[in-house]
This record gives sequence, structure tokens and C-alpha cells, in this order.
Amino acid sequence: MAPEETGGEPILAGVRVLYMEDNVDTREVTIAMLQMHGASVIAVASPDEALGALQSEHPDVLLSDLGVPGNGGELIARIRALPSESGGAIPAAALTAFIAPDDQARALAAGFQLHIPKPIEPVQLAMAVASLAGRSPRQSQGPS
Repeated sequence: MAPEETGGEPILAGVRVLYMEDNVDTREVTIAMLQMHGASVIAVASPDEALGALQSEHPDVLLSDLGVPGNGGELIARIRALPSESGGAIPAAALTAFIAPDDQARALAAGFQLHIPKPIEPVQLAMAVASLAGRSPRQSQGPS
């Protein structure tokens, strides 16, 4: 059995991921990686779009690039200011090319649970999203 599967089911089956990335090529590749592991992906290109999608789509996990125009790093602060029922407590990861130790510390202090350096392998990405969604490779959960 592949590490990304649980009981024959992709590890991210039923997980809804909100992904903010302004680079079209990077966005398409990452969407494909997430879908390959069973995730449903809501992709947006800006912090304003991400906030709108967060409140209308109710995703399970947020992945955010920090280098988007409009300051992607401020997105998580805006989200954390929201009430929990409006998405303010969504588990989130900064998926970024900013990989210095200071960058990681800033991302975690801002409210991200994970700082994931680019480029990332598909299985590593799936495992990180599964962790944020409260899943493990040995835990099979159907759609919610």
C-alpha cells in the first residue's frame, strides 16, 4: 500500500483545501498534487479572494503562498481575526519559497501551524495537509 493511501482510499479523500497562489503554473501543479491524493481544492489568486472563499466554501485546510501581491503574509492575520464559525480557526500552512529561519518564525508567529518550503514533493504535501486536517496515514475517513 502506498503511504498516501489508507485502506485503498487516498489520504485526503473528503478534505477541502483552500489554496492561495498567484503564480498560475505553481497553482496548477499544486492543485494536481492535492487532487492526486483525493483532496477537493478551491484555488484563488489573492488574499481578498481567499477571504471570500473561506467564508463561502468552508474549507477544512488553508494553504497560502506568502509572496503574493497584496501581501499574502497578512492574510493569516486577517483570518485569525475572524470568529471561529467564520473560518478564523482554520488549520493553515504557509507554502512558500521564503525559507530562512526568520521566515519560518514569522509565519508561525502570524498564525500558521506549518511553514512548508517550496518545492515540495507530492507525498510530503499530502502528509502535511493530512496532518492539518487531523488525519494520519493509517486513519481512513470518508467525506464529511
